[in-house]
Amino acid sequence: MIGQDMVNRLYDCQVVDPGGERIGPVKRIWLDGRTGDPVWASVHTGMFGLKETFVPLQRAELHEDQLQVPVDKAQVKDAPRIDAEGDQMSDEEQRTLYRYYGMGASDGDGRHRTDDRRGMGQQPGSVQRSPSGQRDDGRWDADDTRDGESMTRAEERLRVGTEQVEAGRVRLVKHVVTDEQQVSVPVSHEEVRVEREPVTDPRGTDTNISEDEQEVRLHAEKPVVGKETVPMERVRLTKDTVTGEETVSDEVRREEIDVEDDRDAGRRPPTK
Repeated sequence: MIGQDMVNRLYDCQVVDPGGERIGPVKRIWLDGRTGDPVWASVHTGMFGLKETFVPLQRAELHEDQLQVPVDKAQVKDAPRIDAEGDQMSDEEQRTLYRYYGMGASDGDGRHRTDDRRGMGQQPGSVQRSPSGQRDDGRWDADDTRDGESMTRAEERLRVGTEQVEAGRVRLVKHVVTDEQQVSVPVSHEEVRVEREPVTDPRGTDTNISEDEQEVRLHAEKPVVGKETVPMERVRLTKDTVTGEETVSDEVRREEIDVEDDRDAGRRPPTK
């Protein structure tokens, strides 16, 4: 049970559902206008925590820095958007949330009633933001009721994310390149060799003196060049994801608090 004495401990607590799944941090607390009991908590959800969603605090449990609520993360994600102008939630806005989360309906006189089937109670009509809560910018409200005067120091921090952009295009282009290629080819040819031998047996030999002629055909090989097209390799484009790190920088502002004592103006340094 979340009571009034636990309100200041709820800010920035991580809200989790019954299964332990993280929903988001608590940013604002909404109290019952009559009893002062905490009724709703606004939680920042979404990728960058920019969406404010209301979750019920009935049957919620606080475990150190975690606030466990009795609703699932998916149900909180799709909860109706409530503007709650003027730091106060209207009756109709409350009824919308109660109906969405399946809580008991409100009595006609606005009194607290418990739905025994679910064990979750409908709070009275007036609900307003906790006066001692933090604003969205991280500063405490001026009507902070804690002891003593205080000032909150704030600073800017870089919120870094990534987005998918086109870094370039790569394409395969095929074109023809002409090269000169030299290949050594072995070739052969015929040559004439004159052989002489003495005649030892004149029989059958023509002894008439006359003119005569004989010829021998010579053959030779010569290179013959032809071309054929053969496939050599197949080239394709594939994509791999390479993870690296890049350093980004920007200017951020921060506040510094100095202590000024007006009493020091009239003081003189001690003499030796």
